[in-house]
Amino acid sequence: MAAAASAAVAEGSKGNMRRRETFRSASLFITAALVLGISASCEFQPEAVYPEIITVPSEGSYITEPAIIMTNESTVSVSSTDVPGVSETNASSVSSNHTTRATTSETTEETTMITTKVTTVETTAVPQAKTALLTAFSTVNVSGWSDAEIRACFYAEEISDEVFARMDGKSFKADCTTKRSDLRYVRVLHIGFDGNVRVGELVANKKIAQDFIDIFYELYVKEYPIEKMVLVDEYGADDNLSMADNNTSCFNFRRVVGSKTLSRHALGMAIDINPLYNPWIYELDGVPITDPPGGAPYIDRTVDCPYIIDHDDLCYKLLIRHGFTWGGDWTTSKDYQHFSKAG
Repeated sequence: MAAAASAAVAEGSKGNMRRRETFRSASLFITAALVLGISASCEFQPEAVYPEIITVPSEGSYITEPAIIMTNESTVSVSSTDVPGVSETNASSVSSNHTTRATTSETTEETTMITTKVTTVETTAVPQAKTALLTAFSTVNVSGWSDAEIRACFYAEEISDEVFARMDGKSFKADCTTKRSDLRYVRVLHIGFDGNVRVGELVANKKIAQDFIDIFYELYVKEYPIEKMVLVDEYGADDNLSMADNNTSCFNFRRVVGSKTLSRHALGMAIDINPLYNPWIYELDGVPITDPPGGAPYIDRTVDCPYIIDHDDLCYKLLIRHGFTWGGDWTTSKDYQHFSKAG
């Protein structure tokens, strides 16, 4: 009995030990699981690096604020060739804040800094006419002059007070309905009948002033002879006296002979060229008239004369090309000196 009891006690003791081991194992397992769980939940996560989100600008645009950085103020020269809206004659040094802007490459996402820039360009002034202070009909020695200097002698300008003082009460009469502001004073060079280069002047409507600049420049280059070109006011605005002196002229506020109709000359839209050799032939009250009377020998257009205007004449061709019509093509009368333009 005692032995059996001892064996039972020993067996119970072993059972208790097994239970303790099992419990300890379970505890270790649970502890390990907890430790692993905590470790897993607390595992270090490095901070995520996210690329900066940048909108790539379209071509020709810039990233908006705050990517704009202002640099120090600087002074630059501008001209019409660099900055739209700035004319050559008004180009000047201006104070400009250069703006530095960031742009981003679509392929590399790299940011590149670029700076807006205005390039300095020297403007070239148009040379002043060397004949500006010379009176009309003056001879000019142009030997040694550049093409630009010669070209600068062909120009038009608004009617100055000095020029208007010569016209007032003469070609610009008290009842003149053509506005002074619609007229231009035109200066040119021309080859006189003596072969000398001379200064020419006329007043014309601003609508045809550039036509005359271009036409008379080409006539000069081709050495087309024009005897004289001064304002009709030098003859007291008497058209007959001007024609008799073979003077080429344009504006004169007057009416067509024998009518109340304003002449195209009254608008500055007509010109008479070398009138003595290219007379106006018409009838007035049944009487044949030649103006100027000294042009009678040139009624016959087949006469050998280098100053006669016909369809083969250079002056005729240039004026027609610029939209003028010729009085030599009229049917009721023939005005060989006369060219006019509508408008």
